[in-house]
Amino acid sequence: MRHPRFTSLRPVLRLALLACMPLAVHYPAAAAGDTTPVNTFIGTQDEGNTFPGASAPFGMIQVGPIAGHYAGYRYSDKLIRGFGHSFLSGAGCWEQGGQLSVLPVTGTIGPGGDFDTAKKDTFDHKRYAAGYTHADEVGQAGYYKVKLTSYGGITAEATALTRAAAERYTYASGTTTGHVLLNVAQANERHSVIGSEVRVVDDRSVEGKIVTKSFCGGAKYTTWFRMVFDQPIKARGVWDDRGGWPDASGPSQQGEAKPHGVWLTFDLKNGQAVTAVSAISHVDAQGARINLSAEGMADGRLMTFDAMKIKAQANWQRELKSVRIEGGSTDDRTVFYTALYHALLQPLTGNDADGRYRGYDDAIHTAKDWTYYEFFSLWDTYRAQNQLLALLRPERASDIATSVLKIREHGGWLPRWGYANFETNIMTGDPVTPFLVDLWRFGALKGREAEAYAALRENAFGIPAHGIRPQGRSGNPNYLKQGFVQYDRSFVSKGMDTDPHHGASATLEYALADGALAEMAKALGHADDAQVLSQRALNWRKIWDANAVDQASGQRGFPRPRLGDGSWFADVGSGFDPRGDHGFHEGTAWQYQWLAQQDVPGLAAAMGGAPQALGRLDQFFDYEAVRADPNAVRKSWVVGPYSYYAQFRYNPNNEPDLHAPWMYTLMGQPWKTTTVLRGAETLFTNGPGGVTGNDDLGTMSAWYLFSALGIYPDMPGSGRFLLHAPRFAHAEIDLPQGRTLRIEAPGAKPGQSRFVKSVRYGERAVERVWLDWEQLQSGGALKYQLAPQPDTKGWGTRARDLPRPPAGIAP
Repeated sequence: MRHPRFTSLRPVLRLALLACMPLAVHYPAAAAGDTTPVNTFIGTQDEGNTFPGASAPFGMIQVGPIAGHYAGYRYSDKLIRGFGHSFLSGAGCWEQGGQLSVLPVTGTIGPGGDFDTAKKDTFDHKRYAAGYTHADEVGQAGYYKVKLTSYGGITAEATALTRAAAERYTYASGTTTGHVLLNVAQANERHSVIGSEVRVVDDRSVEGKIVTKSFCGGAKYTTWFRMVFDQPIKARGVWDDRGGWPDASGPSQQGEAKPHGVWLTFDLKNGQAVTAVSAISHVDAQGARINLSAEGMADGRLMTFDAMKIKAQANWQRELKSVRIEGGSTDDRTVFYTALYHALLQPLTGNDADGRYRGYDDAIHTAKDWTYYEFFSLWDTYRAQNQLLALLRPERASDIATSVLKIREHGGWLPRWGYANFETNIMTGDPVTPFLVDLWRFGALKGREAEAYAALRENAFGIPAHGIRPQGRSGNPNYLKQGFVQYDRSFVSKGMDTDPHHGASATLEYALADGALAEMAKALGHADDAQVLSQRALNWRKIWDANAVDQASGQRGFPRPRLGDGSWFADVGSGFDPRGDHGFHEGTAWQYQWLAQQDVPGLAAAMGGAPQALGRLDQFFDYEAVRADPNAVRKSWVVGPYSYYAQFRYNPNNEPDLHAPWMYTLMGQPWKTTTVLRGAETLFTNGPGGVTGNDDLGTMSAWYLFSALGIYPDMPGSGRFLLHAPRFAHAEIDLPQGRTLRIEAPGAKPGQSRFVKSVRYGERAVERVWLDWEQLQSGGALKYQLAPQPDTKGWGTRARDLPRPPAGIAP
């Protein structure tokens, strides 16, 4: 998810991004024997918005540095304000975590001291932030380390399990007294703390709660925490909007934007390191205690930092080694495994160790024998990350599907962008439909098909009641009546976004969702619904203006916004510009024109036929330039993460056209898909700028993994995975029940273009350009024969080798 509302940042971004070129940074080689190197700094610059700190796979708690960026940390920032305990990876909205900002410091605390208790501003984490050096910074899966250059030099480390984390602060040799500041009033930049409570429980532990208003102006929610230290607290104090109060333990409460926190002082005569083990909960204070006891304790004692680190990194190695690749350099392997790492971070575990979770009705529910998940960036993840999790982690995919249905059960409607326990209403279209339909198609909804279909049908044929927070398909009244979502910027929204504000792109998203749901309806025996939905899948044609012209290129025929009365939108004084920002969410008509995978022959016909459509793809990708030099994409394509508009090229930074490289394959020129992918892969590098655009909770990383492996999900609900030349010569993917999918492509080498000459699956030749889900998840050998030059009349070029539109969708 990304938003174009960072207008004040744009001039800086355009200079800083420099076409997403990575910073020149050296990273230490992976440890000997480590076959899955991960560099958690990838994506921490150029608005990748990843975080370098520690997290478990799908973990509830994350511990990492807070700098000056709204996502928490940006590689070029010079100061660390603290170490937060809640982060999302790659989201584009502001207000996204960093609660409980903790920083180790030295100096005197008192009237006139280094931390002057007579001055409230002395406890602002922007003021007391510490310098640090990248030379001593380490970012691995499950472990983070940095050397703070302020306060005499303090080494900070973090590691994390699913519901508990540990930090170790090692003060400089000879330091006799160290302090730890727990700031409960400040979080990531732009993350507003509405209220907070904190108290020092005893001589080793602190508890509290933090209420934040989060995610593009979303609703309030509460994070409870408990932190326990491995040695006794020598002295303590509370600060608030009046200053500091030595010897105070609380409980202390503060309101919105009021300074608030506690300082803890430790005697370092018995060792220079102080370790803290922490846990959070979205349920209540008891939940944080339960989580810490369950995962932060061992044999009745506080877990040591090293013990937790060993366990955390072993957990990650099990996850990462489930996919094995051969070939490529250390950088190539690091990029691949870091992408896998990022794709396995979200959604986040939502239930406490005792199974309790806070639902969308704000009531407490219990997950028994399954895991409840939170934070669903569906507009992003339905396109790639969802399918990757279904393939690699089907048991989690099943629980994810259950969680989405529970959101509807407790909150009254299916989510779009669900954050913690509330709906944000961020983004547009109907992403939950392709998301859940794919999970149904992949078997993740077994036993719950009827419930899921009822929820999806309700969403597709209606709108939520005015009194509940979700707004669902807010454009449905006009869409169901006239076949398109009207373009109406004055339409009243329940949140920042609503579908009529972006009527043209919303229509395309609805039609795609209808095509997916038609597949489910047909399979479940709802023939009448299937027929209606199949016809609605053609509604993309209702906004196709055959007379719309892009003046600069001369191309004719584009999707175009329509007003409520059915007339075409025209900008005052200039008419309609297919490169403009009217009617399309974070994109243009050029980028959204390809969002009709359910009707590729119809789309080609609308463009004048397949040759004309393929020619338009060539122009869209600047194909000849990319074919000559894959690195040309840094100039030819959209290079800024928020440069959504005034564009006519492929935007690799954002989701609406992520599938576009495979439109070549779907129109009979699969070798061009390979050429484009090799260009796109140059944007993923082993450096802070190594993610293109926001990573969007693992979406861009999942896209890269599919691109590198040689498979990519086709039309939602189809169960098809399109085939293309892999990046690596050999890959193995562990599947359930001991099965393994082996992808073999002798001759494949990162950085070189090789084209598919033939494909075999098991002992049979594969003439068509896809495998079905049942084939893919059953394992076996997928073998590609590659050639240095494309065969323009060979594999994948015949009409019979291409998918046909679903029944009911006529060309």
